[in-house]
Amino acid sequence: MRLCRYLHNARPALGLFQDDTIVPLQAIAEATNNEILIEHLKHHPDDMLFFLPPTGQGFEPLQKTIANNRALFATHKIATEEVQLLPPIAQPPKLLLLAGNYVEHILEQGDLAAERANTFPYVFMKPPTTTLVGCGSSVAIPAISPHKIDYELELGVVLGKKGKNIPVEQALQYVAGYTVINDISDRGFKPNPSRQERPRDKFFDWLHGKWHENSCPCGPCVTTSDEIHNPQCLWMKLSIDGQIRQDASTSLQVFSVAEIISFISSFITLEPGDIISTGTPSGVGNATGNYLKAGQHIEARIEKIGTLITTMTSET
Repeated sequence: MRLCRYLHNARPALGLFQDDTIVPLQAIAEATNNEILIEHLKHHPDDMLFFLPPTGQGFEPLQKTIANNRALFATHKIATEEVQLLPPIAQPPKLLLLAGNYVEHILEQGDLAAERANTFPYVFMKPPTTTLVGCGSSVAIPAISPHKIDYELELGVVLGKKGKNIPVEQALQYVAGYTVINDISDRGFKPNPSRQERPRDKFFDWLHGKWHENSCPCGPCVTTSDEIHNPQCLWMKLSIDGQIRQDASTSLQVFSVAEIISFISSFITLEPGDIISTGTPSGVGNATGNYLKAGQHIEARIEKIGTLITTMTSET
């Protein structure tokens, strides 16, 4: 299933995402008289986690209802363009991201194994309440530092089960689903330009440059983990105004999704609704000096999930 959160007539809701159309879960629940779905949606109209594996109580009832009532799709759908898509998870407890998790020109498995053995994942956080925005949202170039704003297409992993010290071989059992993330980054952030430089300024400039408003577009949906058995073979592509900038596969990740989950859980308890963004492949603007500008249209796509659309604007 591909599930999305959206606003329609100023009300939050959940739906089956079908690219150009959405089938409201409320309509499916009422048309099939499914009491489990009706009762939950009555009180929690946009609670995505209830419908996600492995622990969401509504996952199997919804899955069975959909399988047996596909004819409803034609009569209860609404156009995606008529709604405002929201970040799939309303309030993720944690929004964790990886830096530098793709290696180009890997010719042998041995090279990748050596990279894993000699390093570890770099993990940082973004404040979810002020950085997450949905598909179709506008993101303003920050007036405080407008000249080196960059894009980063990433596979997002939504956790569905609480865990600590999770073994690698069990890690994917904790995944609820997958989404698309654009980790918009300020490569040139330098607060107090006349400052006296300190040894750690460069790191904190980089970190603070990740935190601008609306700098983490996410969506358009979550594809449930039962439909993506291997997250290491997904093709991903990002274009700006129709020009392809990133074109790669998640197979090029240094640390796999399972390894990332296991590593983070070794020192952080992961919770349902946590989002982990797994790093970006080559082709970012910082490599060529092609930074984002107001008016540009970004399409970030990952197969089996969908296309995350963002428009850049000027901060007013």
